Formats: sequence, structure tokens, C-alpha cells
Amino acid sequence: MPADDFVVTPWHVKGDIDYDKLIKRFGTEGITSELRDRIKRVAGEDHFMLRRGIFFSHRDMNIILDKYEGGGGFFLYTGRGPSGHTHIGHLVPWVFARWLQEKFDVNMYFQITDDEKFYSKPDLTLEDTTKFAYENALDFVALGFNPEKTKIIINTRNIQTLYPIAARVAKKINFSNTKATFGFTNETNIGMIFYTSLQSAPCFIEDKPVLIPLGVDQDPHFRLTRDIAPKIGQQKPALIHNIMIPGLEGPGGKMSASDERGTIYTTDSPEEVRKKINKYAFSGGQQDIEQHRIHGGDPDIDVSYQYLRIFFEPDDDKLRTIYDDYKSGRLLSGELKAILIEKINKFLAVHQEKREKAKSQVEQFLFENK
Repeated sequence: MPADDFVVTPWHVKGDIDYDKLIKRFGTEGITSELRDRIKRVAGEDHFMLRRGIFFSHRDMNIILDKYEGGGGFFLYTGRGPSGHTHIGHLVPWVFARWLQEKFDVNMYFQITDDEKFYSKPDLTLEDTTKFAYENALDFVALGFNPEKTKIIINTRNIQTLYPIAARVAKKINFSNTKATFGFTNETNIGMIFYTSLQSAPCFIEDKPVLIPLGVDQDPHFRLTRDIAPKIGQQKPALIHNIMIPGLEGPGGKMSASDERGTIYTTDSPEEVRKKINKYAFSGGQQDIEQHRIHGGDPDIDVSYQYLRIFFEPDDDKLRTIYDDYKSGRLLSGELKAILIEKINKFLAVHQEKREKAKSQVEQFLFENK
């Protein structure tokens, strides 16, 4: 694969992603400093994921802010395909969505697409995806969403509510567009071909505009949704995209729930976290300590630093000190990994405690068919 090439689809991410090129390829808009300042002003607070470009692209975010400032409402929607345990990359749009819910006091819908993972993963049964749906829901609830304003939609459980909406969507999406968007072939099962209609359904569950925080790899589904929304008398969903979170073994691609070696799960023990990071985390350091002290490391390709930047060190001053010390050679690769291990384990200790409590809370979050 050429150095300047990469693949980003809902099911496959590969290569060193050039996000400026991806914005042009997908036809989205970059988040400008003006838009960041506007979000900060309207929300009453900044968020480090916006400051650092973790959320880098959008569709119609200004329209959402216009509606809100004009006295109208909106709601939030994001989700998860339950193919395995939740990993730290999954948490990025969820944590940001929780911040948006808190600052704008809006409803939140979380769709768990157990059907889609059954269609797309030959080795998974419906029983498997049902089990993972519950496990993933615990991680979502543990993040502290408002139970009065948050509902979890599980596709196979809530098909009675979803299907009438999905049917109206499906009637307006032709196979030619779906095939061109996703590269489907004659061998693609018809569940996958219909699936975009079900992922579109929560966009229209309320008679208000929707804002969807999500990984940019999921954008193609909603391009189709936006195309057909006016045809069914609905407003186009607005999107705000985060970058792909790399796996431990390299800065390209994204963390995958099926790659245990390159992934930090929310259920990992402190020892598992320590072993994975020390053994597998891609380093931007030099080959030996002497060379590192002389030449310094490259934090921009170092996975441990990137995890701190993306999620685990929200303090800009502390992050800048780590960056400068690593680049100058004052901070060694092992020491940088130790910082990350401490941060992750501190976060997971709290999260796992809340996750255990979520077992008695999750029922109140489940969407009830009407």
C-alpha cells in the first residue's frame, strides 16, 4: 500500500490515515477554530478532545447550534456493534456524547446493532452478539449518562419500534447507491444490504434534529441517510467525527475488539494492561538509551503518547511537558509507558467499579417498544 493511501470503511480501517485527505474523500467539513470557539461559547465550556483535534470533522454542526441558540432542541445518537468486549477506543465518542448531553441537557439514544455484527461476522451467533450487547451496555451506562434522558436501543429487542422507520428509509435507498458506497457484491448477504436502513432509524425517532458523535469510519452509513432524509420529510442528521484510535502495535489503522494483543479492554486487569503496553505498544523512541538521550523520541508516532493525548491526559500543561521531555530525550520510552499504564489503570479502577454497579441499573436505560 502506498504511503499516502489508506482505507476507511465501516468494517475495515487500514493504513496511515491522512485526515485532510479523508475530509475531501468523504465530503465532510473540517472543524475550524471558529466552530470550536462557537461550541465552547454555546456549551459554556471547552472540551480537550475538540482542542486537540480528536474530533476533527463534521456535517451540519453549525445548523445544530443555530437550532439550539434559536430555542429549538436536538437530540444525540451514537452506538456500538457488539462483536466483542468494549475497548478504550470505543469510549471516545461515548465520553464526548456524555459531555454534550450534560452541557446541552438533551436526550441520548444508544443503538446496539447486534443484528449487523451477526450478519458481518461469520463466526458470531445471535447468542454471541446478544451477550456482547449486554456487556457493551454496561460500559456505556458506567460513563454516567442521565438515566432520565438516555435510552439504549438493541436492534433485535426493539425491532418493533425500528422497523416502521427503517421501512420508510429502505424504500428510498436503491441498491446501486448502497453497492457504490460499501462495495457490496453478489456474495453479500441481504442482511448487510438492508442494515443501513436500521442504523438510520434512530435518526428519526424524535421530531427534532439529531447530532451523532461517531468514529469517522461510520460516516458512509449516514451519507446515505442524509441523502434520503428530505425524501421522507425528515431533517438530515448532523455528525461530528472523531479520529481512529490506533491499536497498540502501530499508529496506522484502528484498535479492534477482535485483536486481543493490540487492544486494551475495559475489563482488563491492571496486570494485563501493564503487560500489553510494555510488550506491544509501538514506541517512537530510539534503539537504546544513549541514542534516545541524544536524539530524543518522536511522540507523534508513539502510541503511548497518542493514548494520553486522545483520552488519558486531559490537562494540556501536563501533556505538553510529557511531549517536550520525550522529544528532548529526558523522558525514556519505558518511562512514558509507565505514565500511560498508571493513567489507564487509574481510569479502569473507577470505570470497572461503576460498570459493576451498572448491572443493577441497566434495565432502566433500556428502550421500551411503544
